[in-house]
Amino acid sequence: MNEAAIWQAAGQHLIRYGGAFHPRVIERAAGSYVYDTAGNAILDFTSGQMSSVLGHSHPDVVATVTQSVATLDHLHSGMVSRPLVELAERITATLPPHLSKIQLLTTGAESNEAAIKMAKLATGKYEVVSFDLSWHGMTSGAASATYSAGRVGYGPPMPGSFALPTPNAYRSPFRHPDGSYDWETELAYGFAMIDAQSSGNLAAVLVEPILSSGGIIEPPLGYFARLKQMCADRGMLLILDEAQTGLGRTGQMYAFERDGVAPDILTLSKTLGAGLPVAMVITSAQIEEACHERGYLFYTTHVSDPLAAAVGLTVLTVIERDGLVARARSLGKVMADRFGELKAKYEVVGDVRGRGLLQGIELVRDKASRQPAPALGAAVTAACLERGLHMNIVTLPGAGGAIFRIAPPMTITDEELSRGLEILEESIQASLLRRRAVDGHYRALGA
Repeated sequence: MNEAAIWQAAGQHLIRYGGAFHPRVIERAAGSYVYDTAGNAILDFTSGQMSSVLGHSHPDVVATVTQSVATLDHLHSGMVSRPLVELAERITATLPPHLSKIQLLTTGAESNEAAIKMAKLATGKYEVVSFDLSWHGMTSGAASATYSAGRVGYGPPMPGSFALPTPNAYRSPFRHPDGSYDWETELAYGFAMIDAQSSGNLAAVLVEPILSSGGIIEPPLGYFARLKQMCADRGMLLILDEAQTGLGRTGQMYAFERDGVAPDILTLSKTLGAGLPVAMVITSAQIEEACHERGYLFYTTHVSDPLAAAVGLTVLTVIERDGLVARARSLGKVMADRFGELKAKYEVVGDVRGRGLLQGIELVRDKASRQPAPALGAAVTAACLERGLHMNIVTLPGAGGAIFRIAPPMTITDEELSRGLEILEESIQASLLRRRAVDGHYRALGA
């Protein structure tokens, strides 16, 4: 089937599930690159769907999958296997002591769904609070805690779904007299609104340590300590969704380590499987016991699957063996320094943010107005692809409208990272030249 036939068949048979499909048909992937049907190499600055932290087709993962499929891939959901127990021991050894109980699942939405159900059961309450630019999944409970997209047209969300203002230092209207970001007042205001709406059944706060789909937004230091205290004051549990930040990408094993604030429940997915469907919910023995006594039920077809456990074990092994947490921290500094240079050099680079190998660049019309520049973002994205770089841009209205999410694999080489950053700047320059030429043309017509 040639590429034209593939697109024709895709148009006839594929359900469109959010936005347009990528303009290239991908034939294969290896390391930091994906390859289209013409054989063009495209440097992947999104790690697939922000998941392939070990790059594509990592040999250790390939070997593990090959062996597991041939020997032990799937079991009855009530059965226990050696890989499952070994993964439980390995993952909890990387966490604070109270996070000692795990449930192995497959997707991020599923792990967040399980976390929400556990929080409701453990507290005996049902209200769940998330950021107003959050993305936690597409299943019912996770979707109800997702505010960045997908809320229109599906009827009522889960009862008791509330939103906190996203702590966006670049765009928040909460300011001190000197213009600096006043996150304390913003957080207090947000919870005052939630308290006014609550029926007295606040169960949990579910948030990402760094919002990704919301535009790579990182709450300031001190935010999570205050949030944890506000949860405790109300008898709520703190759930952290580290789908994209877990397992080293930010330069620490878990993003919450920066703040010294551990959650009551932690969810992992994307990075845990390094591109394969592996997810997990982790909590304390106390919460697990309370849920068990009250009849916790989350019995899925692929819960505790040995293949998923074996993949998770391999991902942990590679990250530890190859020192990838430190590498993400080192390469993240290279990225941050380069992005700082872009911000100083280009009027359209309004803000840069993030940590390690999860960073964002917000494009604007100009620094003074901070007006979003989605058309420029689309042009830069297309220019990057023409030059062999895949970039992802967030175009949610509330997020600012043009934020690149940049998350290359932790296994990317120095040369690959350098080339990707060069292509990005070349694409910004080319897009600006094209925009000036178009603006000049219209001015001439007007004259």
